[in-house]
Amino acid sequence: MPITVKALQKTGPDQPFRVAQIERRDPRADDVVIDIKAAGICHSDIHTIRNEWGEAHFPLTVGHEIAGIVEAVGSDVTDFKVGDRVGVGCMVNSCGECEQCRAGQEQNCLRGNIGTYNVEDVDGSITQGGYSEKVVVNQGFVLRIPEALDFDVAAPLLCAGITTYAPLATWKVSEGQKVAVLGLGGLGHMGVQIAAAKGAEVTVLSRSLKKEEVAKELGASRVLATAEDGFFEEHRGEFDLILNTISADIPVDSYLGLLKPHGVMTVVGLPPAAQPLHFGSLILGGKVLAGSNIGGIAETQEMLDFCAEHGLGAKIEKVGVHEVDEAYERVVAGEVHFRCVIDTSTFDDAEVEA
Repeated sequence: MPITVKALQKTGPDQPFRVAQIERRDPRADDVVIDIKAAGICHSDIHTIRNEWGEAHFPLTVGHEIAGIVEAVGSDVTDFKVGDRVGVGCMVNSCGECEQCRAGQEQNCLRGNIGTYNVEDVDGSITQGGYSEKVVVNQGFVLRIPEALDFDVAAPLLCAGITTYAPLATWKVSEGQKVAVLGLGGLGHMGVQIAAAKGAEVTVLSRSLKKEEVAKELGASRVLATAEDGFFEEHRGEFDLILNTISADIPVDSYLGLLKPHGVMTVVGLPPAAQPLHFGSLILGGKVLAGSNIGGIAETQEMLDFCAEHGLGAKIEKVGVHEVDEAYERVVAGEVHFRCVIDTSTFDDAEVEA
C-alpha cells in the first residue's frame, strides 16, 4: 500500500510552503523505505520550484539531499536492512541498461535518469523530494552514510559533496597541485575541503576578502579578491585547475588565463545566460574547459567514505519546517554559511494545512 506522510509542498512558484500530506508510491520488492532525519536545501530546489528552470509539476515537494534510517525493505533487497544509516541524492532510478549506466555513470543515463523530484517515476506519478518524513527509493540508488558523519552534515554531501568531488577526481587532483575554487558558497565550501584533503594547495577566488578567515578554516591557503585592479594580469598562469562553482556571469577568457598550460577549468555552477568564449583562450596553452554534473552512485559512495575518513562535512544551519521560505530568501541573498538543512523532526508538531 502507498505510504502517507507529511511533506513541505508548494502549489505554485509564488506560493509559500505548506505542510501537506502526500502519498509515497507503493514500495516494490527492490525498494527501501527511508525515515528521513535531515534534508538539505540546495539552490537547485529553489530554481526548480520557482519555475526558473521551466514549468514545475505542482503541487511539488523538492529536496535531493536526504539522510535517514532504513525503516523497511522489500523482499528482493539484499544490500540494506532495517536500521541502516542511508542517504539519497539527486537520482532515484535510471534505465540500468545503457552504456552509461553499465559504466556506473547513472547521472548520464542515455534514456534519462529519474530525478528525486519533479519527474515521472516508475509508476507514472511525479517524484516528490526529501522535504518530507519518509521516501521510497530503489535500493540501487541508496547510499550508506558512515557512522562518522552526522545526518545533518551528511545530507548536503549527497549533492554539494558529489558535485565537487567528481570533477576533482576526474582530473586527478593530488598533492602539490595548485587548485583555485571560484566561489565560496554551498558548493565551493565543499570543494575547498575536498581539494585540501587530497593534498592540493587551495586558493579561493572571491570578489572580496570578507570570507578569508572561514576559507582558511576550511583548508584554503589563501583568498584572492578578483575585483582588485590588475588581478588577472598579476595571477596569470598560476593554477593547475579552477573549480568554478558560481552560477553567475564571468569573463571566461580572463579566468582561463589564470591556468597554467594544459590547465583545466571545470564548471559545476550553471549561470542562466550563455557565457562568451574565444577559442584562442583554449588553444593557446592547450587548456581545457570542462563541465561536470554530480556523479554516479559508486562514486557518490566513494565520496561519502572519503569525507568520513578525512572528517569532512557540510557547514550547516538547521531550520524547522516553518522556516524554509525564509531560508530560501537567505540562500538567494548569499547569507547562508553554507547550507541550510531541514530538521525533519519538526514535522512531528506541524499540523497539516488545508
